[in-house]
Amino acid sequence: MAIEVQSITKRYENQEALNNVSFTIKKGEIVGFLGPNGAGKSTMMKILTGIIPPTSGDAYVNGVNVLEDSMTVRKITGYLPENNPLYEEMYIREYLEFLRGIHRIKDSKKRIDQIIEQTGLTGERHKKIGQLSKGYRQRVGIAQALLHDPEVLILDEPTSGLDPNQIIEIRNLISSVGKNKTVMLSTHIMQEVEAICDRIIIINKGQIVADDATQSIKKHFSIKENTFHVEFDKEIDLDKIKKYIASANYQVVKPSIIHIEVEKGDDLYRQLVDFCQENQYKIITFQKFEKSLEQVFQELTKQK
Repeated sequence: MAIEVQSITKRYENQEALNNVSFTIKKGEIVGFLGPNGAGKSTMMKILTGIIPPTSGDAYVNGVNVLEDSMTVRKITGYLPENNPLYEEMYIREYLEFLRGIHRIKDSKKRIDQIIEQTGLTGERHKKIGQLSKGYRQRVGIAQALLHDPEVLILDEPTSGLDPNQIIEIRNLISSVGKNKTVMLSTHIMQEVEAICDRIIIINKGQIVADDATQSIKKHFSIKENTFHVEFDKEIDLDKIKKYIASANYQVVKPSIIHIEVEKGDDLYRQLVDFCQENQYKIITFQKFEKSLEQVFQELTKQK
């Protein structure tokens, strides 16, 4: 396993940030670590990178115990924290050269050139970090995380505060990097998760509430299998539909859109065709209903 978390608990005085959390991440996976603000995401990432210790439990990165050998863990892990601290008065190359010395990287010029090109910083390489846009600063943050060629990459909100074009650029960069590394990333952007993550772990109030493949998690938490999303070409007359499908449950979403739950085995489409032919309606959309990842996330993390 690239990451193994065993019964991790973290307390800050009277506040419990993580409560007996366990999960594993296989080598080569890109995993989205999701949760509302204050759920414990950043705390877990700081524990995995050796920045803070857990109150109890164990964590391993590529088999190395984080608490017992944090220096080795830092050598094999690249970390981009949420606030992305950078030395703004340094030039990009100067900053990476400074980090190269910390990591004791050999053939530094070649490695820095590779990272600058890989992270799309070639056109900005002669600028001071303080002169860069937010998007390019995030690229510098990812560059420092990748510089020592880590086996595991941990990214905390890598696209926070970026515009849509910048988000796509960073997303593509992460996807490219993830072909050769294990990636764990935290984000609030559901489209980003669906686009690049193999698997999703959702945490709420310090506990894991879901852990599954990206596509499976939506199906698992969606409403009943025999519920359909139906859109007509005009406003629905619900009383008329009920004459054709009396045993169904209905939810009118918009004047022309309805969700219909039927008994297993019922031929809903045939019944809707009969309704349309006799009442001058047309079916625009007919498909099984599946909740969006955003809807699943909201239901699993809503305050109770």
